[in-house]
Amino acid sequence: MAETFRNDWDPSWSASALAQGLDRLAVVTLASIVEGEAAVDDDRPLVAAVYRNRLRLGMPLQADPTVQYAIQLATGKRKPRLYEKDYEFESPYNTYLHPGLPPGPVGAPSRKSIDATLAPAPVPFLYFVAGPDRRHIFSRTYAEHLRVIRRLRR
Repeated sequence: MAETFRNDWDPSWSASALAQGLDRLAVVTLASIVEGEAAVDDDRPLVAAVYRNRLRLGMPLQADPTVQYAIQLATGKRKPRLYEKDYEFESPYNTYLHPGLPPGPVGAPSRKSIDATLAPAPVPFLYFVAGPDRRHIFSRTYAEHLRVIRRLRR
């Protein structure tokens, strides 16, 4: 699998990553998180933008796919749904507890997620939540994000 991935690596990705101050591991790790989060292709550049914006500002990523991976790594089982207590699961992969990127990828990213990571949408969003149609709703502020969550729960 790793050999196939290396063979499929687009050389233009390396140049783009270098120009943005990223190495291959950072790109693949972030793209794997985007892959785990975005169910709809149109969301990928927006999800990538949120995570890139958070990294730029020094905010925690707080990415659910990293918690799911941490739990799967420790237990051998993937949790399809996370609960409040799961966000306290101690692991270097848990981006709710540890700032920055996790030590490595949390899954295999698609080309679309790598492209989105290297060319995120030029948006100011810092938050998102999945809607009932699996598309995400994006917000600039935490207050706005909480309003969206309340609206979705009604």
